[in-house]
Amino acid sequence: MYRAARRCVFACWRWPQSSIQNSIRFRPSYLNRHSITSSITFTHSGHRNLIDFGDLTRPQSLQQRDDTIYALSTAEGKAGIAVIRISGPSCKYIYNGLCPSKPSLRPRYATIRTLYHPESGGSEILDAEALVLYFPSPKTVTGDDVLELHVHGGSATVKAVLSAIPKCASNETIRYAEPGEFTKRAFLNDRLDLAQVEALSETLSAETEQQRRAAVRGSSGSLGRTYEDWRHKLLQARAEMEALIDFSEDQHFDESPASLVGNVTRQVRQILQSIRVHEGASERSELLRNGIKIALVGPPNVGKSSFMNQVVGREASIVSGESGTTRDIIEANLDIRGYLCTFADTAGFRSAAEEVAKESDRSEVKIGAVEQEGIRRARVKATQSDVIIVLTSVETGIHGGPQIRYDMETLRLAADCKECLIVVNKRDTVSTDVLRSLVQQFADKVLSKVEKLGTVKPALISCKEAQNLSSDIINPGGIRGVIDQLVSSFTNMTSLPATLQDLHGVTERQRQLLVQCRGHLEEYLDSVGVTDSEDEEGADEADITMAAEHLRYAANKLGRITGRGEVGDVEEILGVIFEKFCVGK
Repeated sequence: MYRAARRCVFACWRWPQSSIQNSIRFRPSYLNRHSITSSITFTHSGHRNLIDFGDLTRPQSLQQRDDTIYALSTAEGKAGIAVIRISGPSCKYIYNGLCPSKPSLRPRYATIRTLYHPESGGSEILDAEALVLYFPSPKTVTGDDVLELHVHGGSATVKAVLSAIPKCASNETIRYAEPGEFTKRAFLNDRLDLAQVEALSETLSAETEQQRRAAVRGSSGSLGRTYEDWRHKLLQARAEMEALIDFSEDQHFDESPASLVGNVTRQVRQILQSIRVHEGASERSELLRNGIKIALVGPPNVGKSSFMNQVVGREASIVSGESGTTRDIIEANLDIRGYLCTFADTAGFRSAAEEVAKESDRSEVKIGAVEQEGIRRARVKATQSDVIIVLTSVETGIHGGPQIRYDMETLRLAADCKECLIVVNKRDTVSTDVLRSLVQQFADKVLSKVEKLGTVKPALISCKEAQNLSSDIINPGGIRGVIDQLVSSFTNMTSLPATLQDLHGVTERQRQLLVQCRGHLEEYLDSVGVTDSEDEEGADEADITMAAEHLRYAANKLGRITGRGEVGDVEEILGVIFEKFCVGK
């Protein structure tokens, strides 16, 4: 049935032009002639493509509604100015109702007006000096007529104006907007694609500088244009392959089947390579959006809790000289130079074979069930983290001399992590020369034996010195040096080349759809099984039939990213995206 329908569509282009023109009046109203003819393209093979009905088949429920919507676009509460946004065909009626006997507004010019209650006949003033702006469609934020009222920000004034708007005389419905409905109308009127809508949502929810920068990158529209370009290339390739299947007996084609498949395959491989780049960029941008997870691990009583308190600037963890004070995971969120981070203070790692322990501490080797559970949770948290900071400390060893106390398991966990730091605490307990010697021995005898840690240079700190707030030292205790190293690690984990900065706008939803698109394209390659070096007979009709279907599925996944194409569940997609929006946006 599907194939027969495509044959009919393709065959209709051999009809006389007058027949096509006469049949136009029987089309649904939303299938205008321009939209059909604009989708016909010519390819290098010398024949016309099949029509892409993707952009013409949106559900009728998504057609632009005639309701006029309004909402408070600024935050609620007392403020100097409050902005009320109105969008829809009744904007002029609302203006006439609030400003009776006043001349029409000049588009895109700010005008001072006194607002009256529409049912008072000009006797009840709502706001004496409101700033009014009118933006005629279609070049507006929503694609419809837009009226903005900048009123005084008192709660009573805002409430009075909002309650008066739906009482203005109008031929259409005037109602309060739903969350995200202004942006939704912008999408329905082709002012924004879904990628830009998601970027707008990220901009509104950005809490750190890096989140803001990533959101701005996605709002340019370049991502949507890229995905649409890929989609149209796949649709074009699919049309050529289907034409080859359906009309190879009675049509002349300049290309052989194997040559056509070879050309399409090269294009598919180029798109696959680009998709993998976008997937990798999404992982980096997600670190900026969701925050970088940092785990503090190490043996008991080396200063993990003290270090965390110094970094977050408050007493998030209990600090005590008693070993094993921290049994559960304590987390704290903070902004480190524009990066959202989540620090996790974990239970101290220890076992019956601790590398450094005092003779008097042998009894502490016995680990209770609660502490064992704390260590297990710490281990899990470390494996789930993006950065692991291993805390060690200078302690008095078995023979009375200073040694660096560490836990080998935490070092191995750090070696398996994307980024790690080794920190030596309590540097103030020994002289500079002794400390330098201890650190060198630690690096040569311990770190060099752990894969990936041989080149790591430990950071030296003193949480005790950092607590001296009266000190004139710029970097008391060396804590700022550790933060500098963390920021350097954050940059390595999230940075992209200058030519790929827009890829910071790739969201997790888009990444999941790209993964699905990549899967269909890889299935296409499996179905054709043809390379430039293989015999032409390798491209039989069965392979091409399945290959064309895989291209269709891949193109639909790209259409779900931008909201274009054969997407039957656009309403569901919009619901997921716009549920994060506030009313008035």
